[in-house]
Amino acid sequence: MSIESTINDLTNSLPDGVDLIAISKTHPKEAIEEAYSVGQRLFGENRPQELKRKWEELPKDIKWHMIGHLQTNKVRMIASFVDFIHSVDSQRVIELINSEAARVDRVINILFEVKIAQEESKHGWDIDELTQFVEKEDWSRFKNVSIRGLMGVASYTEDQMQIKNEFSELNKLFLHYKDTFGSNFDTLSMGMTSDYELAIECGSNMVRVGSLIFGNRDYNITK
Repeated sequence: MSIESTINDLTNSLPDGVDLIAISKTHPKEAIEEAYSVGQRLFGENRPQELKRKWEELPKDIKWHMIGHLQTNKVRMIASFVDFIHSVDSQRVIELINSEAARVDRVINILFEVKIAQEESKHGWDIDELTQFVEKEDWSRFKNVSIRGLMGVASYTEDQMQIKNEFSELNKLFLHYKDTFGSNFDTLSMGMTSDYELAIECGSNMVRVGSLIFGNRDYNITK
């Protein structure tokens, strides 16, 4: 199935209020242009260098989402144009994003990445650690970031009940925090190609779909 057909099928099948982020990491600009041609405007990348290059080469009405682990020394590279940063996993990262956003006179949308998976390799806040940070209200001093919600990646497993439990836990945390952050706290980003339908059942309103749209990744493109 072509990229255009897959995008059309996905957008027609997603419930109202669920945003589709097309994860284009490692794929060439021609593939993104193909998705763009049928109206897709939200794209996600996980490497700042690749994200910046594609931003320079592609239409400026694309809204770029940084989804990968963000090294602190790479924040400046994307601060002038990135729309959402999903992978905010520490106070230090928030401080740097806020500082760089202020430098370019912008407010950047961010999501707290919460570690819900069992794998040690996964990034994200520990739930207790994040709760302590939120309850201290130290976040209120950051004027150049907009805290929009939570992001999580479920365990890589065939156990659907485990995945459902992880997504459900994140949804409960999201609903709990809404009272603290208010109406602007409106985004729950969870679900990828293998589990986005289950994520939507568990409350996700932003799904990150890559290989289903673009096919297998070619990691040689990033070398």
